[in-house]
Amino acid sequence: MTHTDLLRFTTMGSVDDGKSTLIGRLLYDSKSIFEDQVEQVKTASKRRGRGDFDLSLLTDGLRAEREQGITIDVAYRYFRTPKRSFIIADTPGHAQYTRNMVTGASTASVAIVLVDARHGLVEQSRRHLFIASLLRLQHVVVCINKMDLVDWSEEQYEKMVGEIEAFTAKTDIADVSCIPISALEGDNVVDRSENMDWYDGSTLLHYLEHVHVTSDVSHEIVRFPVQYVIRDHETDYRGYAGRVAAGVLKVGDEIVVAESGLKSTIAAIDLDGKSLKESLPGQSVCVRLTDEIDIVRGSLLSTPHMTPKVGTDLSIMLCWMSQTPLNENAMYWLRIGGQEVKCRVENLEYVVDIHSLDPSENRELGMNGIAKLTLKTAQPIAFDTYRDCQQTGSLILINPANNETVAAGMVA
Repeated sequence: MTHTDLLRFTTMGSVDDGKSTLIGRLLYDSKSIFEDQVEQVKTASKRRGRGDFDLSLLTDGLRAEREQGITIDVAYRYFRTPKRSFIIADTPGHAQYTRNMVTGASTASVAIVLVDARHGLVEQSRRHLFIASLLRLQHVVVCINKMDLVDWSEEQYEKMVGEIEAFTAKTDIADVSCIPISALEGDNVVDRSENMDWYDGSTLLHYLEHVHVTSDVSHEIVRFPVQYVIRDHETDYRGYAGRVAAGVLKVGDEIVVAESGLKSTIAAIDLDGKSLKESLPGQSVCVRLTDEIDIVRGSLLSTPHMTPKVGTDLSIMLCWMSQTPLNENAMYWLRIGGQEVKCRVENLEYVVDIHSLDPSENRELGMNGIAKLTLKTAQPIAFDTYRDCQQTGSLILINPANNETVAAGMVA
């Protein structure tokens, strides 16, 4: 069986669990880096007193990252094997940069979560697994790293597998796999480990080459958030520009403006001066209609048979990203799809205890906290649940006082 498709995956885990080293090992052992890159890393490793060849420097590209020895931004890397092409999002593990991790994970199909074989599931590892569940990453492979530091112990591996399975059983992750590895030594990353002959599962690269992923978005759902209204009075051109968030738009299809209920028919679809018969998810196009109806920036177009919800109350799961805790009495800007409206917290239902995933007794939502709450918007908006359509069910909150993005969330 061969795969020629593209797989996007992300790395997660606590700081110092070896994410950058693992990605470096994948790139190096799969022969996906050039000789001059190898020489640059060898030179940098010796100059910084980090051995002859520090694999983590293949992905820690920023000067600040190399100096601190931690990943602080999302590093994207591309490589391919005869069976598949890959885009890696190497995300930070430090709690301070959880927002960067959410960004990198939001476009991935598979999450690799690293845990240290000596320490088990620490708080940040649990948080990352839960966020992977909230982001509906259906395939998670937990790499139990640094097995060389526990003498390649099968007993320690089995103990950690039990801990991982007990925790993920409380989440919505459908597929969880565990692989014992040593990113530093290369065991079970690309090549099978001779030190762990008791393990008969796949290596990490074999898993990535063969895991089957499909889109969670049903093509029956059609969503087109309008980003800009284009008008040319000389030619009487009127079109609605945006990116197809879900489904397929076709010339002749009936559409409805979610917020107003007004209907029309697609007369033409324009892309770079050419006319299309249909447009696919992810394409940025300009749609022309047979009727002049009231459509503005932020309007959400759909087909009549499966429309989004419209209202002022949104039940959401939220990851708080600001050092300033949530103020339940404050107003925030809510951005969802192409819409931006003011909102306030109607009800903070609970803050998640990241260890048990049960509601916490703590009612304060601070940095990196996860909570379920209800938002009340200043005017009705169109939205979907994140489960139905990720593009129109994901949102951010912005502090209007300083324009800081304080939270990212998903409509429950």
